[in-house]
Amino acid sequence: MSEIRVDKLKGEDGSSTVEFTTGAVIPSGKTISGAGDISITGTLTYEDVTNVDSIGIVTARGGLEVGTSGAGGTITSAGDAVFAGLTTARFGGVTETVSVASTSHYIQDKSVTLELDCSKGSVFTHDLSSGNVGIVSIKNFRVNTNTFTTATVIFTQNSSTPSAGAGNTMVIPPATQVPGGIGTEVTLNPLGVTGFSTNGMVGSATTVVLSGTAKDLDVVTFGVHYNGGGTGTAGNYRTMVTKSGGFRFGDVGF
Repeated sequence: MSEIRVDKLKGEDGSSTVEFTTGAVIPSGKTISGAGDISITGTLTYEDVTNVDSIGIVTARGGLEVGTSGAGGTITSAGDAVFAGLTTARFGGVTETVSVASTSHYIQDKSVTLELDCSKGSVFTHDLSSGNVGIVSIKNFRVNTNTFTTATVIFTQNSSTPSAGAGNTMVIPPATQVPGGIGTEVTLNPLGVTGFSTNGMVGSATTVVLSGTAKDLDVVTFGVHYNGGGTGTAGNYRTMVTKSGGFRFGDVGF
């Protein structure tokens, strides 16, 4: 076997790069080092790497596994994360997204279907001057085993004191349709699943109603628990509804 000893390699024209037409082999214990960049258009295959140090973005298209076959933890390509043992997570600079809940009329000029799209945020707003709430639709939330998804709505009451149920829920609960009260008719559309209807569970089996005072704010949270059964079966979900309401400025300091 012959040996070539040189300080530098250049292309034939003195400025181009050198092409290894049949590849190159780095002997065991040897390294490639330098301050320049390495550009690869094909696939980079490597084994026995202790650390990967990247200043830029690392893209793992098929997900990420920690430990042997993901024994320590797995982050899937869909964004789901599962870790073994005790996990401590800290998120710096996190901001909560507040989205305006989209609406469509359920009974024209009387009530609306309030749509809460969990892919756009976890907190939503709805001005009751846009219509009373007849149906709440929660969609695009993930359904992993024993997940609990929350969607919170900040309701703003009308500028004038509501009467006969106006500005609250159904104006007159139709006997053949949904009864009055927030959460009495809920439509769930989990991510990738055809939607179905269910009812909300309310504390002490009461009905969640909104304030009857002009300009009041009510905060209503919907919690959806999925038990890990069939994703398209309504019986595998429980929707709980809670309310903190009647918020307005106090007399002290204002």
